[in-house]
Amino acid sequence: MLAVSLLTLGSPEQLTGGYLYHRRMADLAPANDSELRFVSFAPQPFPLPVFNADPVMRKTWETNPDVVLIDSIAAAFLALWLPTHRLPIPLAAILHQQPGGIDHEGLRRRIQLPLDIATYRHASLLVLASQALMGTLPRGLCRDREILVVPPGRDVANEVADVGDLRKGRQAAFLCVANWVRRKGILELLEAFALLPPGSATLHLVGRDDIELDYTALVRARLAQPDLEDRVIVHGPVDRATVSGMYRSSDVFVLASTKEPYGTVYGEAMAAGLPVVGWRAGNLPHLAEHEREALIIEPGDITGLSTALQRLSEDEALRARLAEAARHRAQSFPTWEDSARSLFAALRRLRHETVG
Repeated sequence: MLAVSLLTLGSPEQLTGGYLYHRRMADLAPANDSELRFVSFAPQPFPLPVFNADPVMRKTWETNPDVVLIDSIAAAFLALWLPTHRLPIPLAAILHQQPGGIDHEGLRRRIQLPLDIATYRHASLLVLASQALMGTLPRGLCRDREILVVPPGRDVANEVADVGDLRKGRQAAFLCVANWVRRKGILELLEAFALLPPGSATLHLVGRDDIELDYTALVRARLAQPDLEDRVIVHGPVDRATVSGMYRSSDVFVLASTKEPYGTVYGEAMAAGLPVVGWRAGNLPHLAEHEREALIIEPGDITGLSTALQRLSEDEALRARLAEAARHRAQSFPTWEDSARSLFAALRRLRHETVG
């Protein structure tokens, strides 16, 4: 049994991409003769967790791991601790975001960037959640260590909840699965959707609204405007069976995200047979091709996004063609079982090489 301790930030039960990824891996660890345990830094304002590295690492050793795996969201907090401590076991890192973070700019990014890179230099293995992240790594970091891409799985859940008729009497049902943070483009999506004729489609929003409260206030204010009345349904966070049911019962998936290191929800939607709509940004162009499985719009083009949505709401044949291509393309994406097998095999190999 391979014992892996994953160092992260805050509760591993959070409903965001990286945390969901880790929990799926933890669930599948026993099938790979492994165990994944979580050790967390307290969720304090940056950079305060840096000063808690010593007690967190003591707690990590108490789990008696064979390998320590560092979550990219916590990498910066070990940068000052690692140079002064000799690790008796191998160290790996799993990156769901580029060095410096994905939601930070200015001073925060300038501070975090070198700290992240310093931590990754101590890792013998870097696991990337997407090929797109490879281009964000400094060239020197790619030497003298293994780099492995292990994407999220395309499958959502074995159980599929009955969610009823999502069209609500309109021509199509659009689904967006995203937490309400700026880079997910909820406001831009609402602006584009508001330009559609009222009978075109019903838009369903699934995701947390308690992360960036100032942004949430802007979204709620926009939803309250008359041009969106009774056309957008807010579901909040839902369980896997329910989101799986919503994929199966929708006609189109749309996410106007500007920064998506992988885009798990794109892959899930495509596997469910949905055409996808989004910006030509992040990892989407690696997952789908414009006019083949998706309609991909230049970032910030609200009119173009609206036009794409209107085309899909009105043209059932176009939806069907893109949907079939999306379902076919998604068969080349890994399942969660495939991804877990790759991850734990790499960690086991790292452990054996170090012991040997």
